Amino acid sequence: KQWYQRRVRGMSDEEDTQLEGGNEVEEEQEIAECKLTEQLCGESLSLLCKIGNGLSLAYVKMELKGRALTDISIISAFVHVRYLDLSDNKLETLAPLSSLTHLLTLKVDNNRLTSAALPPMPYLQRASFQNNKITDTDGITHPLLEVINLNNNQITQASFDSEALQKLSVLELRGNLLTSTAGLGLPKLQR
Repeated sequence: KQWYQRRVRGMSDEEDTQLEGGNEVEEEQEIAECKLTEQLCGESLSLLCKIGNGLSLAYVKMELKGRALTDISIISAFVHVRYLDLSDNKLETLAPLSSLTHLLTLKVDNNRLTSAALPPMPYLQRASFQNNKITDTDGITHPLLEVINLNNNQITQASFDSEALQKLSVLELRGNLLTSTAGLGLPKLQR
């Protein structure tokens, strides 16, 4: 059968072997670890703002979209970041974000996350976890969260703590494997 497919594509056995070898290299590159570096962090920072008592300045926006990152542990040193975009990477965990307590907006679309759970983020207002492998909604307990996008994940049941999410007004859950929405007792939910 493989011989027939190669002939239909007009490939010799040698060309097919070379092509298959090339695919193996691509797969290895996907698995390769890619750490976030201090230099890359510096290049991705923007939006200089006042912080603390207003006498100090810091860059508060960090865009690290499409960098094939697998390890972002160094990001914990950037405690003043308020707007963070880590979309289109290969992240499996967001644990290093625990020190970014001033985050207002978090975007982590198109990664390999299996959970949307984050450490307490007292100021987080918008979060997007679209196109990951998230299976549940546990750990989403941010008091000022207004908008969350969980589209195109693998969530089967959505349940939220209404006391912890009193400001949530937009919840996106399209493209999931939902079997029940019984736990959506969110008083301010508009759409």
